[in-house]
Amino acid sequence: MRMKPLWAALLALGLTGAHAADLLQAWQAARQHDPDMAVAQSALQAGQARRDQASALWRPTVAATAAGGAMGSRTSTAGASFSAPAMGTSSDVAFNTSVDNGPGARWSIGARMPIYSPERTAQGRKLTLSADLADVQWQAAEQALMLQTAERYFAVALAQDALRLLQRQQTAVNKALVEAQDRFELGDAPVTDTHEAAARARGIDAQVLAAEVDLQIAQRALADTTGWSVDALQVAPAPALLASPALPALPQWLDQAAAANPGLRQQTLAVEVARQDVAQYARGAGTTVDLVAQASREHLSGSGRYGHGSNTAQQHMVGVQVTVPLYTGGQRSARQQELLHLQTKAEAELDRARQQVAQQTRAAWLRLQSGAARTEAQYAALRASQARLDATQLGRQVGDRTTLDLLNAQNDAAGAELAMAQLRTSLTLERLRLLALTGQLDERALHAATEDAPAPK
Repeated sequence: MRMKPLWAALLALGLTGAHAADLLQAWQAARQHDPDMAVAQSALQAGQARRDQASALWRPTVAATAAGGAMGSRTSTAGASFSAPAMGTSSDVAFNTSVDNGPGARWSIGARMPIYSPERTAQGRKLTLSADLADVQWQAAEQALMLQTAERYFAVALAQDALRLLQRQQTAVNKALVEAQDRFELGDAPVTDTHEAAARARGIDAQVLAAEVDLQIAQRALADTTGWSVDALQVAPAPALLASPALPALPQWLDQAAAANPGLRQQTLAVEVARQDVAQYARGAGTTVDLVAQASREHLSGSGRYGHGSNTAQQHMVGVQVTVPLYTGGQRSARQQELLHLQTKAEAELDRARQQVAQQTRAAWLRLQSGAARTEAQYAALRASQARLDATQLGRQVGDRTTLDLLNAQNDAAGAELAMAQLRTSLTLERLRLLALTGQLDERALHAATEDAPAPK
């Protein structure tokens, strides 16, 4: 006979509560509320700005300058030739001019467009990689928050289950205490039964109080992430999600993690950015070719050593400018070595991250792969403990079992139920972690994590 879903069975056992939110709703609330997403959003926008910077590197630039104020000028010319109307041409002429602190103005406008610049090429590549890195960081932050939300969500679910099971056990123990007292007064049971039941009742009371605190702590953590009110915060339990026999082989998961893990993608891009840092700095001392155009005008008038005068000069130029650095002082070599060491550091961090991701992926896959067998075994233990409890209750009624036997059976049955809920939640989280490690965690996975799923037969 097909068994109904485990969470439905738990509800049937008295674990029902108020309206409960599912995991997808929790994630949607966290995405809007959690401050880490606001930080990631700002970083994403900054990355887009870097992409715009990269596309603008090869565009022309235009600049205008203007200045005015008190100016002075002195010129001395020798061996000049000039011509004037009605005076003919004169050669080997020498003359001097001067203006002292006269009003003057100067303006210029120039345009420049890079044609060849290895440094700009490397800089553009670096800016594009930085923008790509921001995109990946956003995706990583989104998946990290998804996983954190799931962990906090299921922490509340487990705390709810634990508290409800303990409360149910508390009711059963208190009932056993009353029965033991009645039997003792009637002379049908020794006083030790009463003492055993009283001790167990006080112990359960302490456990219930501790479980209430644990639930409050878990609710507070989820509320901090989602912005929900802590008051009466309840969540839906996880389904009996099992590792499918068709779970892809481990090498496929390892390949997927190597290609799509958000952390590895970040580190890979960080290595490329470090390499472009090296390239940009190395090419900064290289030759550049620019298309340039410039026009300028300067006017000065006033009195000087030779009387009143004025001078106006205009210039314009359109052409190609070639810049060849000849000497940069020697500081560049030390900076170059620093960047090379930083590149090596980034490459080593990438290797370390690859090992860690592979280890985490392998561990998650192995735990999930064994999930079906573990669930079958735990479910068998749950059925056995329940059968033992039923038999002990019947034996206690006919006098074949003691109060202590009944209390132990109740405790074992409750423990088996809680262990089943813990395993169910553990498998659900393990699947989500495996998806996160391979860059596949999304809203569909979150929705599936709280969907009804059949338990084993």
